[in-house]
Amino acid sequence: MSQSASGTRRPTIREVARLAGVSHQTVSRFLHDDPRISEQSQARIRTAIEQLDYRPNLVARAMRGHKTGRLAFILPTGTTVSSLEILAGATTAAHDAGFILDVVTLGGPVAQRAGRVDDLAESGLFEGIASLMPLPESRRPQDRTPIVISPEYDDQMRSIGELADAAPVAELIEHLADLGHRRFVHLAGDYAHTSARRRRDMYLATIERLGLHSHGVIDCDWRAERAEKAMLDLPAHAATAVITGNDVVAAGALRGAFARGWRVPEDVSITGWDNNKLGAVLPPTITTVIMDHERVGRRAITRLLAALNGEPDPVDNEPIGTVVWRESTGPAPS
Repeated sequence: MSQSASGTRRPTIREVARLAGVSHQTVSRFLHDDPRISEQSQARIRTAIEQLDYRPNLVARAMRGHKTGRLAFILPTGTTVSSLEILAGATTAAHDAGFILDVVTLGGPVAQRAGRVDDLAESGLFEGIASLMPLPESRRPQDRTPIVISPEYDDQMRSIGELADAAPVAELIEHLADLGHRRFVHLAGDYAHTSARRRRDMYLATIERLGLHSHGVIDCDWRAERAEKAMLDLPAHAATAVITGNDVVAAGALRGAFARGWRVPEDVSITGWDNNKLGAVLPPTITTVIMDHERVGRRAITRLLAALNGEPDPVDNEPIGTVVWRESTGPAPS
């Protein structure tokens, strides 16, 4: 008698067959994607599986057809809000394709990771492996267990790759310039993060491209108190628009502006990044950039599924960053 993890009896393949009015061999062929089963029988089997909440025994499935119904999703050690959102998107994409997604975290020396991933690939537990961190080149052939790398995090859970895309900085500056702003300043994040360096570089390039004036780049290390001090030290009339590294820095900039008696956005506009929940309720609410982390997770699994099916790597050039304009930005003061 088969038992579930909770101790309750699990339905069997024979019960599915009886409810569907077919043989248990036909149900087995259905589970192995046999194209010879009629559409009517397939429909009845699907209905029976749903009604009984039937789940195939993964171990038996692996032994019979070298299929486990499981995918491995590799992340660096540590946890961030973005990684949880990425995991949600990846899990949904895997589930929709009929797979269970197992998260595997890798730490330790880089040189050891190839061997650890090879061990995962050779274990027979997974049909495919997707990694969101860079990996050394594998020493094993890829014909048995595909390994698809979509590098979005470095070893310390810092964003790289698409997650560090700074293109929305240009959109922020361009729109503020359309609103009459000509004098800008950038309150930057921690340059140990690729995302902070890219936002700084995009800021400088856009200012130069549009012929605007920059008071400069002030390093704030993702810290609100540094942003507050930067605003307090800012010469009068140095800037009417402040582009910050993230919403925490933007909140510090707001506090510094208020301490000087400046109105936001009437006297100075301030932008953030990352869509911190507090930024949506602070008075004024903070203009920010939302990164679609769930989409990043879905893309990673979609690439892996394509590899499993022998299909070309899918192309998706849509940006994942979206600017959300809120109360902290407005026309330049007259």
